Amino acid sequence: MAAAIILGFLAGALGFLPLFIGLRMTKKVTETSNFGHMAILMLALVVSFVILFATAIVCINVARDVVLFFVLSEAIGLCVVTIGFGIARAVRK
Repeated sequence: MAAAIILGFLAGALGFLPLFIGLRMTKKVTETSNFGHMAILMLALVVSFVILFATAIVCINVARDVVLFFVLSEAIGLCVVTIGFGIARAVRK
């Protein structure tokens, strides 16, 4: 169970990576770009959800008895990393 919680937290942190990359990509978008800010962020959100659902499906197939702990820690991991990023960014400014 502890391994599922740790792996779920890591999968949640990995799910934040596309959002972080998408946020960095929006800074490079010009005013005349066809691929606007929102399109990049929506694509990053879809990729993030794909990562989260794919790891949850792998957990279902490998160890069905710890799926609840894995998915909850995955969601908590994503939230903690996101909140930490937001706080760190606010403190830097």
